[in-house]
Amino acid sequence: MTVQRINETVADDFSRVNDLILKRLASDVPLVEKIAEYIIESGGKRLRPLLVLLSSKALGYDKDDHLKLAAVIEFLHTATLLHDDVVDTSDMRRGRSTANARWGNAPSVLVGDFLYARAFEMMVELKSLEIMDVLSHATAVIAEGEVMQLMNIKNPDLTEEQYMKVIHNKTAMLFEAASHTGALLSGASAAQETALRDYGKHLGLAFQLVDDVLDYRGDAEAMGKNVGDDLAEGKTTLPLIHAMANASEEDSQLVRQAIRKGGLDDMPRILSIVESSGALEYTMQRAREEAHKAAACLENLTDSEHKEALKLLTQVAVARVS
Repeated sequence: MTVQRINETVADDFSRVNDLILKRLASDVPLVEKIAEYIIESGGKRLRPLLVLLSSKALGYDKDDHLKLAAVIEFLHTATLLHDDVVDTSDMRRGRSTANARWGNAPSVLVGDFLYARAFEMMVELKSLEIMDVLSHATAVIAEGEVMQLMNIKNPDLTEEQYMKVIHNKTAMLFEAASHTGALLSGASAAQETALRDYGKHLGLAFQLVDDVLDYRGDAEAMGKNVGDDLAEGKTTLPLIHAMANASEEDSQLVRQAIRKGGLDDMPRILSIVESSGALEYTMQRAREEAHKAAACLENLTDSEHKEALKLLTQVAVARVS
């Protein structure tokens, strides 16, 4: 089964989700629609709505509310991207200008707010307090993760444990919420609910850890961003944490200084230190461990093409180059 085959298992549903997304972006304010459509159509992988579709189908769901739930998840994700790019003063995402670079910070923040509001309108339409509870909690946790990351910009003393907490909140939480709510929508048993919730958490952590590696080893054109962007922004990611703990004192101090000042002045030397200290392989090993944990969560689900697609996603998470 290839990545294309994963998508083919829910191809019709995915097409209907995309149609619903565009329909629910409708606004009487033209700029709202223009910015929202721009970021929605910017070529993302749509992994989080895919998790809703696969998780619900893996448990035999046969109605249509999973389409609306998938759109809700994508709106929440897109809102966080709009806000993230403003906070990070980013001007490129997925190979094109960010919304804030094109239209300014204020419109980007406000359209992000619009998408959050539209997502919560659609949540109400699902008429499930359990799903609303999970998604409202996830939204708060994601915001906390953003603040935690902001507080630790240019902080070389961030520990591995603290960093894992940041990426759980900031990234893995929406993966977790997507698979969890897909299970809830399907009337999952307590065991199935826990399994799919944990699956999403571990898959999200694996994806973020691989992103950390790709920031130092990835293909800039394929990623749509520059290698070294995290360091340029002063973000202390796991490769840097491991490098500082395992490199020579001189190299460790150089990494610390690079984090404190941000920018790319020392990038060639930092790349060498990160590689030679084994930091990238260590981070990849942590990613593989999380992917293995995600796959293990699926063991007791009934066999189906959707379960197989979920399992393959754990392999895709650690094999990608962008």
